Amino acid sequence: MRHSNSGKKFSRTPSHRKALMRNLAKALLIHGKIRTTEIKAKALRSVVEPLITLGLRNDLHARRLAYRELNDHALVKRLFDEIAPQFAGVQGGYTRVMKLALPRRGDNAPMAIIELTKLAEVAPVVEAAKADAAE
Repeated sequence: MRHSNSGKKFSRTPSHRKALMRNLAKALLIHGKIRTTEIKAKALRSVVEPLITLGLRNDLHARRLAYRELNDHALVKRLFDEIAPQFAGVQGGYTRVMKLALPRRGDNAPMAIIELTKLAEVAPVVEAAKADAAE
């Protein structure tokens, strides 16, 4: 029986599952948006949203906890200095999972895009400003 055992196993060992989630979290924080399977995207929310909450705390202990998860000083600095301040005053819901219409070609797995909500709102404005500057 699975009493109080939350989360998906992904047919991986615990260490492989932990590495998978860390790599997906790093990719999401670097790129702001990634394409993965729907199940992995939903599981990734429970990793990334606490990291952004740590970024909102912005103290030394929070930085050390974030580094323990991300293992990259430059990415922790970006999380605390660029990403987290955009979510100031927001009570959660830092990520958005959008299901894609077409499944993955090889194994028919349902695909989704997971993105940071505030970065998705800022990106079109930045692209429009670049287009105006080019004219």
